[in-house]
Amino acid sequence: MKGNAQVTKLVLTGGIIAGPIYIIVGLAQILTREGFDMTRHPLSMLSLGDLGWIQITNFLVTGFLVLLAAISLRRLAGAEKRLRRGAFFLGLYAVCVLSGGIFSTDPSLGFPPGTPDIYPETFSWHGLIHFIAGQVAFISIIVASFVYGKYFAVNQERKWATFSRLTGSIYLVGIIAPIPAAAMMSTSGMAWASIFLYAAVALGWVWLSALIVRMRASA
Repeated sequence: MKGNAQVTKLVLTGGIIAGPIYIIVGLAQILTREGFDMTRHPLSMLSLGDLGWIQITNFLVTGFLVLLAAISLRRLAGAEKRLRRGAFFLGLYAVCVLSGGIFSTDPSLGFPPGTPDIYPETFSWHGLIHFIAGQVAFISIIVASFVYGKYFAVNQERKWATFSRLTGSIYLVGIIAPIPAAAMMSTSGMAWASIFLYAAVALGWVWLSALIVRMRASA
């Protein structure tokens, strides 16, 4: 039993460090990859080009760590339905992150350098899978944050409830914000919407790591 508890805590620790790894590796590439512009290009486009293996590895490693952590959280949840649901959506999020590494997006908007500076007219099969996985990932982390928010609210943990719900709300705004900007064909609006989404994704990873720290403490 003691050995199992140690393995569980080790697995949860892996989930905790997934967030910092994802953010640091992503930020390092944003600052150094030639031709990459975070006001125009989603992070997943870093999977393209000669150095694309770095972001692919980032997706695979962090997705795998979170998936293992989600499995452990589900086992620790016992009969608590909200914790089981929350762990399920974290696991789904992790699978989508893994899929982002397995199925690359399509080149567009001038990245990698030499690519036509336009949106592609059609998706490749792997680009379509990547797009779908990305949307499911967004939805999964939002749902998970509200499920855990409800759990903490019921258990009178108001700070955690607020943190969780705020994260989900900001994430939701992040994925909706580009829609009106695109409809108005506002270049500056799209740029700010892109930056806001980057911030929302980073907050999601911070919340995820903090959540696992919280759940690990009571394991």
